Amino acid sequence: MDIESFRDYCLSKPLVTEELPFGPDNLVFKVAGKMFALTPLDQFNRVSLKCDPELAVSLREQYTEVNGGYHLNKKHWNTIDLTGMIGDDLLLQWVDHSYDMVVKGLPKSQREEILSQ
Repeated sequence: MDIESFRDYCLSKPLVTEELPFGPDNLVFKVAGKMFALTPLDQFNRVSLKCDPELAVSLREQYTEVNGGYHLNKKHWNTIDLTGMIGDDLLLQWVDHSYDMVVKGLPKSQREEILSQ
């Protein structure tokens, strides 16, 4: 997967925006102002995604490419090394999980707006 495909997938989700809050080198995807994905722009070699804490630990044990969030809360974030054996389908499943985790934590009115899209 290349960064454009990843970007298109993230932006296809309801109410998603992209920003550069950490400077020009890191692309952040947010839903309703809350971050769910982060990747460097200079080389698309890793992605950080929000994750259920128990699942996060399990994925780290199962995949050598999955580590605690790089410069993020390691309890709630995983950073995935894209230079390894992680396939596109699995990565997109994890993007969906990250997005869903953030939506689940939003106020009811925002959740309903997103679900109605």
